[in-house]
Amino acid sequence: MEYGLINALLVAIGGAIGGMGRFAVSNLLARYLGKAFPWGTLAVNASGAFLAGWLLGSLGIASAPSSLWLFTVTGLLGGYTTVSSFSLQTIELWQDGQTLRASINIGITLLLGLAMVTLGWLLSGATLSGASL
Repeated sequence: MEYGLINALLVAIGGAIGGMGRFAVSNLLARYLGKAFPWGTLAVNASGAFLAGWLLGSLGIASAPSSLWLFTVTGLLGGYTTVSSFSLQTIELWQDGQTLRASINIGITLLLGLAMVTLGWLLSGATLSGASL
C-alpha cells in the first residue's frame, strides 16, 4: 500500500473514532448539564487542546509528521474537537439574544484552549528552554 494512502487511512480512522468520542461526550454533558450553554463542545475542545499539547511535548513534530501524529492529532483529535460546533452554537446564542453567554463562550473557549494546550505540553515533560510551543 502506498505511503500516502496509509497516512490518509490513519487520519480517516482517527477522525471517525474522534468524531464518535465528541458525539458521546457532548451528548452526555448536554443530558446532565442542559443545553443552555454548550458545555459539551467546550469540554471536548479543552480536553482535545490538552491532549494536543501533551502529544506535542511528548512526540514533537517533525517536518514530516509521524504515523502516530497523523492518527492521534490530525485524525483522532481533529475529529474529536470542533470549531464548527463552537461557531454554530455561539451564533445560535447570539441570535437568541443571549449575547453575554455568546461572549462568555468565545472568551472561555479561547483562553481555556490556550491554557489547556500549554498545560498538556508542560506536563509532557517539555520545558520552555528545551523546546518551543
